[in-house]
Amino acid sequence: MNFSWSRVATWAIALVVGAVYGVAGTIAQSYLLGWFPLGLVLAVIGSAALLLAVRLLSDDRWAALATGLGMMATTLIFSGRGPGGSVIVPQAPGGQVSPGIVWTIVVPLLVALVVAWPDLTKVRVRTTASQSTPPRAN
Repeated sequence: MNFSWSRVATWAIALVVGAVYGVAGTIAQSYLLGWFPLGLVLAVIGSAALLLAVRLLSDDRWAALATGLGMMATTLIFSGRGPGGSVIVPQAPGGQVSPGIVWTIVVPLLVALVVAWPDLTKVRVRTTASQSTPPRAN
C-alpha cells in the first residue's frame, strides 16, 4: 500500500460523511410510530447501506473504517447531555428497551462487520482464471 494524498482525502471525506450519518441516526433513532421504532430501523438501514456502499465502491477497508469512526464519534458526542442540559437520546422508562442504547451498540457492530468482512474479489479472480485455462495433459 503506497501513500497517496487522494487516499487521505477519501478517508477524510468518508469520516465527514460518516459523522453526518451518525448525527442523523442519533437524532432520528428515538422516533416511534406507535410501538414500532421506525427511526431506529431507518437509522440502522441507512448506516448499514452507507458503510456497505463505501466498502464496495472504494474497495478500501480504511475508507469504511473512517466512515464508521465518524458515525461512532458523533453518536458518542451527541448521546450525552448538552451544555444547556438537553438530552438528544432520552433514557427509556424503567423496564423498557431504549432505542438509544440499541443504536449505540448496533453502530460499532455494523462497522466491525463491514470492515472485517473478507475481500472475496481475489478468490473470484483466481477461480475464474483457473476455469479459463484448460487442464494440461501429462
